[in-house]
Amino acid sequence: MSALSLPTTMDTSEGDDFLNDEASEDLAAGVDFAPIQDDAGQHTFANTAFDAYFALNHKPSRTSNNVFTDISTPLTAQGFSSSISSSTQARSSQVPWLENSSRVKLFTRLLFELEQGFNLLFYGAGSKRNVLNNLAAHLYDMEHDVLAVNAFNPSFTIKDLLTSIENMPAMQDYLLSAGFSVDGQLKRVQKFLRSPDADFDLFLIIHNIDAPSLRSSKAKSCLADLASSPRIHLLASVDNIAFPTLWTLNDIFTRKSDRSATASAHGVPSPGYAWLFHDLTTLAPYDFETTYADRSSISGGSQASRPSRAQKDVPGASATVVMTEDAARHILLSVTQKAKKLFGLLGTKQLEAMGDLDAANIDPKQLAYDFSLLFNIARDDFVATNDTALRALMGEFKDHGLMVSLTQATTGAEAVWIPLRKEALTKVIADLSKDEGR
Repeated sequence: MSALSLPTTMDTSEGDDFLNDEASEDLAAGVDFAPIQDDAGQHTFANTAFDAYFALNHKPSRTSNNVFTDISTPLTAQGFSSSISSSTQARSSQVPWLENSSRVKLFTRLLFELEQGFNLLFYGAGSKRNVLNNLAAHLYDMEHDVLAVNAFNPSFTIKDLLTSIENMPAMQDYLLSAGFSVDGQLKRVQKFLRSPDADFDLFLIIHNIDAPSLRSSKAKSCLADLASSPRIHLLASVDNIAFPTLWTLNDIFTRKSDRSATASAHGVPSPGYAWLFHDLTTLAPYDFETTYADRSSISGGSQASRPSRAQKDVPGASATVVMTEDAARHILLSVTQKAKKLFGLLGTKQLEAMGDLDAANIDPKQLAYDFSLLFNIARDDFVATNDTALRALMGEFKDHGLMVSLTQATTGAEAVWIPLRKEALTKVIADLSKDEGR
């Protein structure tokens, strides 16, 4: 910016007073400039801070052409395995319980603590799966009933855990009448554990009890009920640094009831975990735990949780990942009433097709509802009058994975289904019906 010269006819003394007064007012108002004199003795004005800011930012910013994928190629599974194997070194001197002699002493101490009515929670850097699996083998050699589950699997749910417990040999001959829901399974297991005739002690090992699938209120409530039973000895590992915040103090320190407790009013144990914390640092790589992670992605998200590149390129193809009930409710809160009504229509038809089957254990093509039939019932119910309106209502659900489109192999027609388990879909549809009735 060029400097402005003051008129030479101005009286210098009056000019100085005038400039000083103006500068004081501007400085008081937040303007940062002051008059100065050049070599010729004439008054000039310096660039203000505002002028400097706009002078530097008046040009548009330039975007770099250096794309990360061009600089560094994505890491393949073979490259990951070779890099891990070459960088991993033996750490037996740093981690004593990786040695057989120290491991036996550790197992003896852990068994004593379990017999005293505590459940054990293992934390620390490194994979703890190998040590806990060795402990499971040690317990099996002692003729104990052992069940180990991998909660870090993205498709694992609390229902899978209860189903595995029900499939234990001790419960095969103990038939109880209850539903197929999570609540029904939990009631069957609890009634069996409280039975005085049940001669059963289960050592339950959960790898990564801090997994997202076990953080829901329903899952934590079921786990607390199981952990409070004196016939279940829970051993679990965690890798989240904020794992103590997953439970309340009452959940952590609640002790188990006496083994002779029955289902009487005073014999039902209070839900809780009775944790004893153990530092099980192994410094071992998480090879098996990261099997489901996308190693070519910086975020490290699960490959099963999003569609592949090939699926994105094919029109109408989508990932068939079973969603959670909380995720479905969150999506339904952000859509219109017509979209909710469409979801209810499709969900009702899908529940009729499911019967006693589970969405996680069946081919999605058997649950998918024909798009043309869906359009007919949506038109009859005044939800959508044309194909464009129907697809617009389905768009929000498809973007979040709550509705999945596929092409039927036999007819080649488009079909739609909702990737929710039966019990979760039943609750969501029931809540939508209640909201419509208000």
